[in-house]
Amino acid sequence: MSLMAQKYTNACMAELTALKPGNVHLFADGHGMLVQDFIKSAEVSAPFISERDITVGSRILSAIKATGDAVGCNTNLGIVLLAAPIIEAAYSSFGFSQQSLKMVLKNLTIDDAIKAYEAIAIANPAGLGEVEAFDVHERPKVTLLEAMQAAANRDLVARQYSNNFDDIFDIGVACYQHYSSIWERSAWAVTAVYLTFLAEFEDTHIVRKHSHAIAQSIQREAKMHLQNFKSGNNPKLYQASLLDWDTDLKKRGINPGTSADLTVATMLANEMI
Repeated sequence: MSLMAQKYTNACMAELTALKPGNVHLFADGHGMLVQDFIKSAEVSAPFISERDITVGSRILSAIKATGDAVGCNTNLGIVLLAAPIIEAAYSSFGFSQQSLKMVLKNLTIDDAIKAYEAIAIANPAGLGEVEAFDVHERPKVTLLEAMQAAANRDLVARQYSNNFDDIFDIGVACYQHYSSIWERSAWAVTAVYLTFLAEFEDTHIVRKHSHAIAQSIQREAKMHLQNFKSGNNPKLYQASLLDWDTDLKKRGINPGTSADLTVATMLANEMI
């Protein structure tokens, strides 16, 4: 496995080993999916998304095809959409930085959009409807960046393309580095990142599958849990409460999948810095 593929896999595994209420993780499966599906998805997509000298669109499409062949369901579309430009920037002759990532996003093409749309169609994410400005069922006539900019106000993955991954760097990486320093335990710092994203934004996967009202309700719950989680010196003491919330969310059929995707992107960016 190449170094780049290993970094990608490390980021995926770091997210899976953290307790993420409502999402699939090593503590508990959920939503008809097993944690093993996500481990396998990371393993099979890694060599494709991390290949040298290919376009962002090719990274996305080949990784999603490999995932679909291996697990037969959408386990990592958001992860792949976020990881592909990060990996492309890491191959830059200038090295990885938010500036080199900005150049990658600026240079995205219509062909990147065509391949990304094909990948989205293959993954067929739940709740994805036809939206006039960003209909993935039609052949795009704009660059991938322009398509993402059109969807940025309703999709947190698209928002990252639109704002040069500011949320990943300013919220995610900053949060991870802070809590990993305080607690000296990576997995709990990852949980803090996940809860922070869930408290900061309406999770757009929840919005698509349920409604804005439910996403806002979960956001309020996340703020309460985040505050309690951060307030103690030992995060493990709050583990039982997070597991109870995890069970409750899964009983309600609520999966904060976009917050989990942003968490993987955070871990990958942190790996690259």
